[in-house]
Amino acid sequence: MPKNAYQLPEFRWENDRPLIEMCAITKVFKSAAGEAVVLKGVDVEIDQGEFVSVVGRSGSGKSTLVNMLTGIDHPSNGTVRIGDTYIHKLSESDMSVWRGRHLGIVFQFFQLLPMLTLLENVMLPMDFGEMYPPAEREGRALRLLERVGLANFTHQLPGAVSGGQQQSAALARALANDPPLILADEPTGNLDSRTAEQVMQLFAELVNQGKTIVMVTHDRDLAKRSARTLVIADGEIVHAALVTAFPDLPHNRLLELTHLAQLETYTPGEVVAVASRNGRSFLIPSKGTLELFPKESSHGTSHAPQSISSGEFADLYRLEQERGEPLAVRAGGGEPLEVLVYDRAKIIPIMQPYLNIIEGLG
Repeated sequence: MPKNAYQLPEFRWENDRPLIEMCAITKVFKSAAGEAVVLKGVDVEIDQGEFVSVVGRSGSGKSTLVNMLTGIDHPSNGTVRIGDTYIHKLSESDMSVWRGRHLGIVFQFFQLLPMLTLLENVMLPMDFGEMYPPAEREGRALRLLERVGLANFTHQLPGAVSGGQQQSAALARALANDPPLILADEPTGNLDSRTAEQVMQLFAELVNQGKTIVMVTHDRDLAKRSARTLVIADGEIVHAALVTAFPDLPHNRLLELTHLAQLETYTPGEVVAVASRNGRSFLIPSKGTLELFPKESSHGTSHAPQSISSGEFADLYRLEQERGEPLAVRAGGGEPLEVLVYDRAKIIPIMQPYLNIIEGLG
């Protein structure tokens, strides 16, 4: 074996680009009953060091989306880049090696080998990927098991410990090769609340160390622990600004709003084209800040503007009714404004049944 066979391979990418880039991903499953389109032209970017949760109802496509990142599944169309590697261009054997060295995968049902001890399960990725010299592997596995609270269970078989302990061992196994990216599919779904909290605390520590984590979950409270939430509905990604602005709105309604949005960009200080009454009067900034002024002083400085930030919304028609004067809108701050613009008359009926949970709109 070459002298450098056990050196950690360098994980490289141009760091002015996202760590993960999924472009126009479509997934079609074919069966005797016909075709089912599970992902519909999905675009996703994730930066190094982000903790991102993927949320969606059963059948929405969230697990399929993550399987595109693991290489377990292949897109029907589109590309997936992780680091500097377009992973679905790899052969199956190369993909297996690449996955073992660069990804830590945590499954809902643990997937530990029942005939191996917890220690042997954690050592297995190191043996398979030849990532550390053989003499170092056991010591590293022991340290990882200690880190997840299993120092006294190293020689137990998975069937002899609790479900929470099995998941903790699966986490240690996922960290065996010090991967830059950790993918977790419902990692707390079979755990009690105490063990689930330990898992989430460990994820937070890993992110602080620069790891990137993508977690599939059905639990909205857990999703709030991540830095960003991707909501997927009917195989499509809901616009992130809508998820922030209306976190309690049903996913199918958020997708409707995504389809209705007119995405517009303005330079700092530029006046945003709006309409009075029920026309183009409902605005949600995606990037940058909206500034609202009384219309007659929109270019002056005598009135302090009302600022609306990313993920908030401005119901201009309602605000004008409350203030008794027409308002003007412009891009504030020193960065370009990206804003979702809506015809108010079209979107209020979508929200009407949920107005009691949307603060400032009911």
